[in-house]
Amino acid sequence: MSLANAISSNVKLALAEDVGAGDLTALLVPCEKKLKATVVSREDTILCGTQWFETCFLQLAPDTRIHWFAEDGDVVYAEQKICEVSGHARPLLTAERTALNFLQTLSAVAALTRRYVDAISGTKAVIVDTRKTLPGLRIAQKYAVKCGGGINHRYGLYDGILIKENHIIAAGGIKQALMCAQKIVPSGSFIQIEVETFDELRAALAAGAEMVLLDNFSLDNMREAVVLTRQLAGKNVVLEASGNITLNNVCAVADTGIDRISIGSLTKDIKAVDYSMRFLGSSVL
Repeated sequence: MSLANAISSNVKLALAEDVGAGDLTALLVPCEKKLKATVVSREDTILCGTQWFETCFLQLAPDTRIHWFAEDGDVVYAEQKICEVSGHARPLLTAERTALNFLQTLSAVAALTRRYVDAISGTKAVIVDTRKTLPGLRIAQKYAVKCGGGINHRYGLYDGILIKENHIIAAGGIKQALMCAQKIVPSGSFIQIEVETFDELRAALAAGAEMVLLDNFSLDNMREAVVLTRQLAGKNVVLEASGNITLNNVCAVADTGIDRISIGSLTKDIKAVDYSMRFLGSSVL
């Protein structure tokens, strides 16, 4: 699904969930009344989700006007004005909460990602997301990861092969799983295999693995795994670390020489950013 289609679908479903048969409270306002509102950030963050925010208003009232003072990926600060929204008051009131929900959620993902990216600045490692996303918002959250400076892993089960413990068991072993994957992998897709021990790492490298995920390796074992991989397979094998990685230890993980660090908390353990939308008195446009 394209980004534009994902945005339209996300917003359509979110508005339907909130509005249902109609916004009863918005009926307090005369249908012809027009107003202007401002959106302010209540904290320092990374702005993200502007297209979802806009679409919430435009799906209800295409003549709504929105002027931004920042764009996705920008650092914004507490009490900074983010945008102005103007148009008919009823649809502005109806879309307000849904629009802010998208903005606060995606900004939270972008801001957390940026903290991890900044923490490993100066190393060769990159921060990578996972499939641990909010149902229905994967494309949105992965977009937010990119706005925060991170890298997207596969979007779903359809665009890459990640062989995990249960796949290995079901396929009959590491060699068997990799051999099968190499036969069926579509052009342009990757094959990655997860290992939990040095024996599994050696088996994966012997079977021709080009991307290996080190699951829950200690820092010392990670360093040893990097050395072992370079000895057995050179620099062509991409090593990724995953499991129990936090802001407190991510720099140490990057310093082991690992290539990628995947972090599920980027999209599942987030704290919504505080944005506020306020109408400018009773001004009529």
